[in-house]
Amino acid sequence: MAAASGPAGHDAGGGGQDARQGPGRDPATERMVQRLAALTGHETPSGHRPGLEPLYDLLEAWAPAGLGTPRRIVSGDVPHLYWPAPESAGAPVLVLCHADTVWPVGTLAERPFRREGDRITGPGVFDMKAGLVIAMDALARVRAPARVSMLVTGDEEAGSLTSRELIEEAARGCSAVLVLEPGEGDAAKTARKGAAFYRISFRGRAAHAGLEPEKGVNALVELAHQVLGVGALADPQLGTTVTPTVAHAGTTTNVVPGAAELCVDVRAWSTDELRRVDRALTQLSPRSADVGVTVDGGVNRYALEEAQSAQLLALARSVAAARGLPDVGSARVGGASDGNFTAALGIPTLDGIGARGDGAHAVHEWVDAGCLVPRSLLLAGLIDALGEAR
Repeated sequence: MAAASGPAGHDAGGGGQDARQGPGRDPATERMVQRLAALTGHETPSGHRPGLEPLYDLLEAWAPAGLGTPRRIVSGDVPHLYWPAPESAGAPVLVLCHADTVWPVGTLAERPFRREGDRITGPGVFDMKAGLVIAMDALARVRAPARVSMLVTGDEEAGSLTSRELIEEAARGCSAVLVLEPGEGDAAKTARKGAAFYRISFRGRAAHAGLEPEKGVNALVELAHQVLGVGALADPQLGTTVTPTVAHAGTTTNVVPGAAELCVDVRAWSTDELRRVDRALTQLSPRSADVGVTVDGGVNRYALEEAQSAQLLALARSVAAARGLPDVGSARVGGASDGNFTAALGIPTLDGIGARGDGAHAVHEWVDAGCLVPRSLLLAGLIDALGEAR
């Protein structure tokens, strides 16, 4: 493998003059900005192999030799990149990232990588290509990279359908998991809601709405009765949301709808709440005995609860203080990540230790170039501290 600095061709940014070093700029920051430009130059919507594979080539070129031998793992035609620690490493630290974004191919032509001062914009720079740059820079700084496993997945934004098993396999036996999702300012994400998704199908009987409506069984009316009850399963005091999101029914204006469908998004801070709502939805009874009801779906990610990240947060704050870095705060967020999977296994997990910026999944997405080196130093110090604690 190449040294951490990477060959010149691999470090050349895709952002032209926006990525070039200006007078008085820190060389370490500039190298990381150039790498971010290079990663952003590959469009990587979830599962898009033509974008993901060359991006993985860059990461392999930048990885320190001590990290070990990378493996490309393809699942469901989605490639993932994994550096497993050797068995002699004992209980390694897992650095967990994803390379995919929510942006379709063609977005880069509309919103190219751009830098104005310390503000960097472009599709995926915040969520989470800057996290990949931080991870690679930090791993070149740690004292024992052989005690680290690193996993970069290619479908996190699409629900991690092909990578979940790999994430859980990589995490088992690890002493801790550090997730390079973007932070909330300088705060790590110490709690994430769990998420569940459902599709409720109602089967009635179609009939002509003018000639013989009495022979029909209206699936849309059943949906209308049920949707308010479904929404009422929310518990605002506990922060549990149950949101009907998409509904479909009927075929044309003069036919009694014989089928209807309702999609539901559920978020909760605790496993108990996710299970409560799951029981209620899976036991849903039709108001009309002539309507059939089928509920598909379930819990996608259990909650990452604060108790699972408390010790790692304390260690991160200690590292930051010792190195003169910004204090690491604590944030609770509604969105889920792959850290939810590892926390559900009982492995200490600290999320949101990636870049500072704003606008995940939004057109104003941006990253603060000034955070890249401090975040790298924090991650490297945290990995070293975890190694010393073993």
